[in-house]
Amino acid sequence: MAPTIDVSEEGGVRYLHFGSRWIQGAMRIARPNVLELDYTRDMMFPLLLRTGAWPRTVLLVGLGAASLTRFLWKHRPRAAQTVVEIEPGVIAAARQFFRLPEEGARLRIEIADGADYVAYAEREFDLILVDGYDAKGRTGPLDTLPFYCNAQARLSPRGLLAANLLTRNHGIRGSLERMRAGFAGRAIALPACASGNVVIVAAAGEPIEVDGVELVRRARRLRADTGLDLVPTVNRLRATLDGDGGLRL
Repeated sequence: MAPTIDVSEEGGVRYLHFGSRWIQGAMRIARPNVLELDYTRDMMFPLLLRTGAWPRTVLLVGLGAASLTRFLWKHRPRAAQTVVEIEPGVIAAARQFFRLPEEGARLRIEIADGADYVAYAEREFDLILVDGYDAKGRTGPLDTLPFYCNAQARLSPRGLLAANLLTRNHGIRGSLERMRAGFAGRAIALPACASGNVVIVAAAGEPIEVDGVELVRRARRLRADTGLDLVPTVNRLRATLDGDGGLRL
C-alpha cells in the first residue's frame, strides 16, 4: 500500500511526512539548497574524503524532500545524479513542493526498488547515498548484507557510500557489522546527530588516509565553498579516533 504523503510548514521550513508526524525530509523555503536536517549534512561527509573533481556520478536511493539532490545540483554541478525512488507520489511531492530540479543530463529519476536497482545496475558510481525508509521507519532490504555487497560492487575505484540509519529501535551495531562485512571492514559510523540518526560511511577502491588536521582543513574549505559546516561533525569524530584523530578507511 502506498504511503499517505503529507506536507506541513512551520517557522519557514516545509516538511515531508508519510502519513504521520515523523519527518521524512525538510526544506527551508527561503534557502532551498541548504541542508536543513542534521543527518543530511552528515550524509555529505564523503565530500571530505576524496579530492579533485569528485564525485562525477552519484546514486541516491530514496528521494524524500530532495534535499541531497538540490545540494549536489547546486554545489557539484559536474556530478550526474541518478535518483531511485520506489513511490511515485514522493517524486510528485518533491516536484510540487520541494523544488526538485528538472530531469536532464545532470539528473535522472528512476521509479524502482532501490535494492533491486543496486543489484542489477550495469554501471558504477563514485558516491552512493542511501536514505530509504517507509512510514514506520523501516529500511527493509536496504540494510542487509546482500544490499551492501551489491552496493560495494557498484562503486567506482574511488567510490564511497553513506547510509542514514535510525538508532531509536535497535541501535546500529548490527547495521555497522553488516556494512563492514560487505565492505571488507572499510566502514565507520559517524557520531549520532541530535535527532538520533547515525550516518555510516563505507569505502571501496583507493585507501583513504587523512590526518585530523587535514580533515578540519577540508571541512573549513567545504564550509567556505558551500556554506555546509561539517567542522562540528569532524571534531566529534576525531574525539573517537585513535592517534592524531585521523581517518583511515
